[in-house]
Amino acid sequence: MVRYTGVNHLAMVTGDMDATVRFWRDLLGLRLVVGLGHPGYRHYFFELTENDMIAFFEWDGVEPLPERDHGFPVRGPVAFDHLSMGVDSDDDLWELKDRLEAADMWVSEVVDHGFIRSIYAFDPNGIPIEFSVAEPGVDVRRYPAMTDSRPTKTAQQGAEPVPGVWPEVRTPTPKRDRAVYEGEGAAIVDEVRRRMGRG
Repeated sequence: MVRYTGVNHLAMVTGDMDATVRFWRDLLGLRLVVGLGHPGYRHYFFELTENDMIAFFEWDGVEPLPERDHGFPVRGPVAFDHLSMGVDSDDDLWELKDRLEAADMWVSEVVDHGFIRSIYAFDPNGIPIEFSVAEPGVDVRRYPAMTDSRPTKTAQQGAEPVPGVWPEVRTPTPKRDRAVYEGEGAAIVDEVRRRMGRG
């Protein structure tokens, strides 16, 4: 059985990699662990967890999306490129390839990206998906690699968040003012507690 390890990376698109690096690395605190690119193209990866990353392509002419409510259907410009899910081993990667082929679904050959090996396919909705296994002995989280032949000025500052880029919080929200508004997860919490024998 395939053992998934999480979302290897969620690949999105930006027209301004410096602004993207400042936001994801410096504001949110994610490490910049991979930077690939050449003139007219970049692909940078940010570490989300031990197993998960957020990634961005940068292409000329990309414009930011207009703001919209989360989950609200939209037509037109899009920021999502593909979803990559990490698997535990080469055997898992080949098992998935075999399963997709047996189901008569299109799946790519295994592609070696240096630090990961991947296959590509589409879900029934046309969502592009990738399954990736880490290359043994190539630890970009421990040893970040920047091979972009022309890295952005901000990316050249390194993998770690740069202090002082964003204003410091001067007035944290007092505990008494920390309002939490109920979302749609209350039923999930109730069900989990019921199953745990606490409800």
